Amino acid sequence: MTTPAAPSPPPAPKKDPMKSFRGIMAGTLVLEAIVVALALPVVAKLGGGIGTGTGYLVLGLIVAFIATCAVLKRGWAVYVIVALHVVMIASWFALTALGAIGIVFSLVWVYLLWLRRDVAKRMAEGRLPSQQPSEKQ
Repeated sequence: MTTPAAPSPPPAPKKDPMKSFRGIMAGTLVLEAIVVALALPVVAKLGGGIGTGTGYLVLGLIVAFIATCAVLKRGWAVYVIVALHVVMIASWFALTALGAIGIVFSLVWVYLLWLRRDVAKRMAEGRLPSQQPSEKQ
């Protein structure tokens, strides 16, 4: 009597480096929302109060950064992030601190997008560590 051979387990799914990169992008957006929220006391003292246009601009940016975390899988999410930073830098005239925050985080995003491009290039060439054959002995 022979026993049927156990079916071989399905191969482990390949790791998606862009999925972890979306996590980094979401974390950066949340961090940016927190830093922009810290500008609210500045708006309260120097910008005329939270109930002014500057206060609503800061609150809108906070909500937009958090909402953008939900659409990071979409191809157009990077354009939304760039548009938000253009708005932040343009708000230099309303509140200098907000414009400075926009410049600093724009530099962070330039670096992140450069890293994303590098990972995509290495993934297309098959040079990522997760794409290398495992050496089992």
